[in-house]
Amino acid sequence: MNILVSGGTGYIGSHTCVELIQAGHDVVIFDNLSNSKVDVLDKIEEITGKKPKFYQADMRNAQELAPIFQENKIDGVIHFAGLKAVGESVAMPWEYYNNNICGTLNLISEMKKAGVNKLVFSSSATVYGDPAFVPITEECPLGVTTNPYGETKKMLERILMDFQKANPDWHIMLLRYFNPIGAHESGLIGEEPNGIPNNLMPYIMQVAVGKLPMLRVFGDDYDTPDGTGVRDYIHVVDLALGHVAVMKKFEDQPGVYIYNLGTGIGYSVLDIVKAFEKANDIKIPYQVVERRPGDIATCYSDPSKAEKELGWKTKFDLEQMCVDSYRFARKMLNTAI
Repeated sequence: MNILVSGGTGYIGSHTCVELIQAGHDVVIFDNLSNSKVDVLDKIEEITGKKPKFYQADMRNAQELAPIFQENKIDGVIHFAGLKAVGESVAMPWEYYNNNICGTLNLISEMKKAGVNKLVFSSSATVYGDPAFVPITEECPLGVTTNPYGETKKMLERILMDFQKANPDWHIMLLRYFNPIGAHESGLIGEEPNGIPNNLMPYIMQVAVGKLPMLRVFGDDYDTPDGTGVRDYIHVVDLALGHVAVMKKFEDQPGVYIYNLGTGIGYSVLDIVKAFEKANDIKIPYQVVERRPGDIATCYSDPSKAEKELGWKTKFDLEQMCVDSYRFARKMLNTAI
């Protein structure tokens, strides 16, 4: 298939492009490069032998999207583009609603004009809010989201469900991600946010290579075994492979399909710190600070539906996630010197 990947130079997007190409798909990318770098395209080519066609475009501007569909035969879209940091969304709600909601509506409009009716939407476990139960199945009721980022994902899921009901020939896949970490085994691509990281693993990575003095742990008084937040951490390559696996659902009847993509295991912040230290024989100094607005205590998945219907399950353990993350961090540091 010819797949358009929005946000394809970003962390999850770039790894998914690699796996799509290696699975035989043709890839076109658009990204506004607000939180990624264009040299990721060269790294994708180095890994796969193919350089995806690229457009620098902002989905908030429909005029920048239209040529992509006019100049390429697109069979389906994987939609990653969006602002994604929980804490930042609390401080910048307007930017999140404007970018994530308005941008996605523009993208859907251009897809419809071009007759493209297959969409994989990058959703999030944040739609469950403070979950009614764990492990979380897809039948878990959507909760009251605790931050604007999660609210944009929840609102977009509702919009896409309503849209598909009115356009029954559309295939829409809602993939609810848990917490991706790790990097490609080559060390060429990984999570490299601009500025101080909002997510745990890139923060640890920057401490590990000496770019930051210590990790800030946001709260140690949650109702969890060690008081720090518990999450389901999944290797980004496993997550990327989930997108390759879901391609087969485009062959089924049109409709809305929902899948959790996670490992089914919950690890605390301090579990991740200890695992990183052990896997890489390095010490990560940390300081406990006050809780971060919008965070919850515990969130981890039951991914059995994806295994049953897609034949997909994770294969990388926490140790591998930590080893791959550190390899990427060191490679980036050496490149910068």
